[in-house]
Amino acid sequence: MQPTLLILAAGMGSRYGGLKQLDPMGPNGETVLDYSVFDAIRAGFGKVVFVIRRDFAETFKTTVGDKFATKIEVVYAYQDIQDLPTGFEAPAGREKPWGTAHAVRAARQCIDSPFAVINADDFYGRDAYQQLIKFFKETDHNSASDLRSCMVGYQLGNTLSTHGSVNRGLCVVQDGLLQTVVEHIDIAQAADGKIYGRNLEKERIELATSDIVSMNFWGFTPALFPELELMFADFLTRFSSELKSECYIPSIIDSLIQNGKTKCKVIETNGSWFGVTYPDDKPFVQSSIQQLITSGDYPGSI
Repeated sequence: MQPTLLILAAGMGSRYGGLKQLDPMGPNGETVLDYSVFDAIRAGFGKVVFVIRRDFAETFKTTVGDKFATKIEVVYAYQDIQDLPTGFEAPAGREKPWGTAHAVRAARQCIDSPFAVINADDFYGRDAYQQLIKFFKETDHNSASDLRSCMVGYQLGNTLSTHGSVNRGLCVVQDGLLQTVVEHIDIAQAADGKIYGRNLEKERIELATSDIVSMNFWGFTPALFPELELMFADFLTRFSSELKSECYIPSIIDSLIQNGKTKCKVIETNGSWFGVTYPDDKPFVQSSIQQLITSGDYPGSI
């Protein structure tokens, strides 16, 4: 069974000022999403699931999804703040969904094979997708209870924006396995040249350029979903009254690791990564894509 690519594309783009998932970056109007799906197809993925919002579903389908419908199976899932485990409801005043873990959960009825998870606005490079396919082929995923997982890791210094702060999952790796991953926010390089961020307790700490971080490129099996349901329900029990609380994928995986329920392999990649967080990031992304086209890694039109 060919693996599935799950793309988290329901973000509001508040720091970008619009739907960056649909903003053209390539020479012929290609989005970053177009390159992600293109890389997945040539690596050997058999299906792509887009997690989107219903309010821009038709625009998304005609702009992105329809162009790949004859090349790969395309499915849509919808992230909705009211889509919660039994017994829970969104509090009055809640405006945004519940974060990346909630977005992955939205696809629980659409996936029955090993799957990769990526952000819609990040360019991960061809090699990362090939490495995920290799992992899936080398790992026996026949057991319904198999929770083995993997993560593509990048050095923090190569993932910053010069135009504002970013959020990253900070990792500790030993013998090729992820030991812990903790979401950090407001990461940026200060005037003194050092990198600082805040942990989930909002404490400001210094970080290193060589720190390995998660860019939300993960490999899972469908066995993740029952665990995710339980852990998301626990999250809601504790934090649902906080109107801006979010449940992050790194937090879910870290809990599974600490409880001995999964071993997460950290995959090294020699591919390029760049992302779009702020409007001023766009020229760099466009230039980087053009360089990859010029080098022959990508066609001039997708």
